[in-house]
Amino acid sequence: MADTPSSTSTPAIQRTLDAVWRIESARIIATLARMTGDVGLAEDLAQEALIDALTQWPGSGVPDNPGAWLTAVAKRKAIDNWRRRDRLDERYRAIAHDLTEMTEDQWQPIPDDVLRLVFIACHPVLSREGQVALTLRTVGGLTTGEIARMLLVPVATVQQRIVRAKKTLSAARVPFDTPKPNEWNARLGSVLAVLYLIFTEGYAATAGHQWIRTDLANEALRLGRVLAGLLPQVPEVHGLVALMEFQASRFAARVKHDGTPILLADQDRSRWDRTQIGRGLASLARADALGRGRGNYCLQAAIAQCHATARSFEETDWNKIVLLYEALGRLAPSPIVELNHAVAVSMATGPAAALKIVDRLVAGGTLRHSHLLPSIRGELLSKLGRTDEAKTELLQAAALTANEQQKAVLLAKAATL
Repeated sequence: MADTPSSTSTPAIQRTLDAVWRIESARIIATLARMTGDVGLAEDLAQEALIDALTQWPGSGVPDNPGAWLTAVAKRKAIDNWRRRDRLDERYRAIAHDLTEMTEDQWQPIPDDVLRLVFIACHPVLSREGQVALTLRTVGGLTTGEIARMLLVPVATVQQRIVRAKKTLSAARVPFDTPKPNEWNARLGSVLAVLYLIFTEGYAATAGHQWIRTDLANEALRLGRVLAGLLPQVPEVHGLVALMEFQASRFAARVKHDGTPILLADQDRSRWDRTQIGRGLASLARADALGRGRGNYCLQAAIAQCHATARSFEETDWNKIVLLYEALGRLAPSPIVELNHAVAVSMATGPAAALKIVDRLVAGGTLRHSHLLPSIRGELLSKLGRTDEAKTELLQAAALTANEQQKAVLLAKAATL
């Protein structure tokens, strides 16, 4: 659960509330933000409702619709605050009436509210860093620790960015409204970036006991599909949807029944979701049909397409993937892109050429806190027969990751050496 307070509740209640928060937090906060017009206040109200749940549910039991219960409690808290501030106006009476009439069975999450929350968190009044941190926190429901690991920055830095972003939105009196179409372009780059970061955390969790967090990935994909419907003439929106469709199609084959990861080379491709791959192909085709060339997400989708359409790991067109990564590196250079490029080079050309690329990244130091760099370097050294060095790298990678499943895989690889 994202930064929830400690509790004396039973473990079963705590686990239930954790699960409810992971699934419902974005919709709850979005609903409250629409009601109050303040994203920071909305999150505070949701956290207060969580405290009430931790206190009351052990005695009363978990309600039939936990998300509705949390939303209703948080709304009542907002109304109580307005009453105490002597602001019992027409707005309060209308909301109170709606709340009185609402039952748990009638409550339905409103998907557009979540998308509005994404657009608000990506408001141009915020820095790009603030936009990303705030959206990952409020929409993705990620903890500051998870966000820090994703962005490769200290936890304190993430906390400062989120606090500053909330204060800035409040000071600027940003309304809880979807921006007009002529304002979308100023926010779209950030919106796409945070949706993909949320999906990425779902695809390969940075911490915890789960290798995949399907709730996060599916929510990001859902929002991407909604966005594609709103912006059908923007190629990169379709490219991002295609990328997520291709990646999500492999979920059923990526873990064993006990949650142990299954790497790409070992996956049973008959378990890949061919319907979802078809949706990915259609989305990428829609992007290409617009005739504006492939941008960042379209190129990543094209790489994912190579994997999705290959009949086996050995038959993957690694030479094409190398070319696509080279194009992506020129268009959107980053250490992660270069690291993935090295993996493709190792498959197409051999580990020696790839190791030169990885060693340049080591010298650059930008990924020194990430487990990915020593993990891949260890794999390359192993293929080159430099076993002792490979084992050292894999053990270092295991020490750097906070995901228990990933750690187990790396330790097992090291043990085989």
